[in-house]
Amino acid sequence: MAEQVKRPVGITETVLRDAHQSLMATRMTTEQMLPIVDKMDQVGYHSVECWGGATFDASLRFLKEDPWERLRKLRAGFKHTKLQMLFRGQNILGYNHYADDVVEYFVQKSVANGMDIIRIFDCFNDLRNLKTAVNATKAIKKENPNAEAQIALCYTLGDAYTLDYWKKIAKEIESMGADSICIKDMAGLLVPYKATELVTALKSATKLPIQIHTHYTSGVASMTYMKAVEAGADVIDTAMSPLAMGTSQPATEVMVETFKGTPYDTGLDMKLLGEIADYFRPIQEEALKSGRINPKVMGVNIKTLMYQVPGGMLSNLVSQLKEAGAEDKYYQVLEEVPRVRKDFGEPPLVTPSSQIVGTQAVLNVLQGERYKMMTKESKKILRGEFGQTVKPFNKEVQKKAIGDEKPITCRPADLIKPQLDKFRKEAAQYIQQDEDVLTYALFPQVATEFFKYREAQQTKVDPAAADTKNKAYPV
Repeated sequence: MAEQVKRPVGITETVLRDAHQSLMATRMTTEQMLPIVDKMDQVGYHSVECWGGATFDASLRFLKEDPWERLRKLRAGFKHTKLQMLFRGQNILGYNHYADDVVEYFVQKSVANGMDIIRIFDCFNDLRNLKTAVNATKAIKKENPNAEAQIALCYTLGDAYTLDYWKKIAKEIESMGADSICIKDMAGLLVPYKATELVTALKSATKLPIQIHTHYTSGVASMTYMKAVEAGADVIDTAMSPLAMGTSQPATEVMVETFKGTPYDTGLDMKLLGEIADYFRPIQEEALKSGRINPKVMGVNIKTLMYQVPGGMLSNLVSQLKEAGAEDKYYQVLEEVPRVRKDFGEPPLVTPSSQIVGTQAVLNVLQGERYKMMTKESKKILRGEFGQTVKPFNKEVQKKAIGDEKPITCRPADLIKPQLDKFRKEAAQYIQQDEDVLTYALFPQVATEFFKYREAQQTKVDPAAADTKNKAYPV
């Protein structure tokens, strides 16, 4: 038998971003990360995902850290490894659409502070919402060849999501000038043999490298990776074992060992990976002890496959019902979720669409009448403020939400005037570095609180005793 051609699979390590976001609510501090960076830099990863997603918000809100400072410190430590971030298209890292000037400036500053690969996605897979971020990355690439724009497609199930749909969208991504495609399976819905079909289809449609990202929530992720790699996937996302599995990614060491001695051998050193795992184990144990990791998220939740609901969304639903004293309505809500999703044009369920659909399903069940009450966000979706869904909205539900108002059919950001100067004026008294205007743009209240805290720390006063309103600092 002829020897198979060597095709080593690349590994993107998620332990510094998605793994702790998925398991411990994004609470790993920069201080916990830095001591292990030097060792991680020797591994030979395809990239290390360490920024973006919820890390930006959580750093400011809960850890009182400057996310830009984190990025600079990680860049200084990773001398040989590409850094990667998750970027929500026109939402950047926030929850609303921003003007193009803010998106462009954010991309520029991310790369200037050390980011290499920007993974850009849109919760509706509406490529119009990715255009500005991709073009901004491509513009920087001329001066900084390390900058890469990766477009992530949110994987989901439904009548509209055929292999032809995925092939067509992959071709469009290639013509947009992206450097690679990622299949972002946030709910763990991609099962092994479907992964073979999907990767084979994408490979026939495009020459771009294909990366696969999934979560272990439904228990099939490592088998899915195996089938995807055999079908031609180039890179997989994994997490160091202490922060792997459950709602996180498959374990890095397990996947490295799996492909050892095959044409897909990663060539990574298991001894080195073992030492890195030893470093993260006490962090995991401490998080379990303090309740920052709920043991429930470590197991398999097969309901994700039954109801196509991501793990994070399930826990949200449970807490909303608990607050309303209606935990007995759990299964009714789970059955309502796919119905609401259909009314809303069958979007993938990922931040922010997952929260919006979930909350509306809870309301429909608790009110005993569908759409008797509608959230502000549900109306935004039906007004077209988030972009275009793959299927049309339910006309009756849309009318209930927006009446005779004309829905938006253009790219939503086309209606937003430039915002940077306005944000600069508003945040003027706090700005100490160029990047502060972006921090303020995304999270005005949280940023203002953080800036006040930072100022108090710099004047070395007790923040509790500081009268920030009158700028009186008893030293």
